Amino acid sequence: MNQDRESRDIGAVVTDLLSSYETAGAVNRLNGADIPSQGHIIEIMLAIRTLLFPGYYEEQPVESLALPYVTGDRVVWVFRHLSNEIHRCLCFECQQYDRCDKIPECRRKAAATALDLLQALPDLRRQLQLDVQATLDGDPAAESANEVILAYPGIAAVTVHRVAHFLWQREVPLLPRIMSEYIHHRTGIDIHPGATIGQSFAIDHGTGVVIGETTQIGDRVKLYQGVTLGALSVSRRLRGHKRHPTIENDVVIYSGATILGGDTVIGQGSVIGGNVWLVESVPPHCTVYNAQSAQEPIVSPRARRSEVQDS
Repeated sequence: MNQDRESRDIGAVVTDLLSSYETAGAVNRLNGADIPSQGHIIEIMLAIRTLLFPGYYEEQPVESLALPYVTGDRVVWVFRHLSNEIHRCLCFECQQYDRCDKIPECRRKAAATALDLLQALPDLRRQLQLDVQATLDGDPAAESANEVILAYPGIAAVTVHRVAHFLWQREVPLLPRIMSEYIHHRTGIDIHPGATIGQSFAIDHGTGVVIGETTQIGDRVKLYQGVTLGALSVSRRLRGHKRHPTIENDVVIYSGATILGGDTVIGQGSVIGGNVWLVESVPPHCTVYNAQSAQEPIVSPRARRSEVQDS
């Protein structure tokens, strides 16, 4: 008797779900293009990471004599699987906007983009080497570059970002966002793949850092935990416009600072103190800090940098 009741109850659940699939169609993906695989994209990203940092993420040591063969196998695997996932993303996008009439072109574009990324890996390694060194130089708690690569969330986030940004620039839909959200989940660092980040970039601690899509960051910039580089408004009508700040070279932004707006520029060599809220530009070589008696952040020449406390 109980089994009959359970069967009826389960049948009712199935009926209700099928009904909801019809009435709440916006959260369905049925009878459509072959949707990209989130899990497979993450697997590809991890394989790319082993090409960027050989020997660091394998279960077994990689012998120098075997490196050409191991690298060859990995490159072929990444090319095949990345091409397939890029193609699935392109098909997904085409069907979403009802323009699925260029399947051969999509396949060629997918293969060409995957090859472009693989060819760019030596340059990405050069950039990441600078990021690792900047992190090591800027953190007295770091014992070695090995520790930075294996244990620092900032390097993990920047590694994925540099790959995702490369694909974003080549108008690959969805896949860069899946990569960036994977590492966001892992590290607490949220970098939109559209953000432009210069050389020798360092994120110390990192938890709660948010970097918006149209942010532009120069060279030798350092961020601490809880920094937000965001937009003044999240209205969808601003899509395609610059909504996030520009951070020029050699800027340090301390923990909890919030900098908003597409017209906001933090000038070269400036220091932004902890918990500062900024919606206006800052001239080069200035220090911005909060004072207990001040209603607004105080901007002063760099000579008063000692008023900013390291978090």
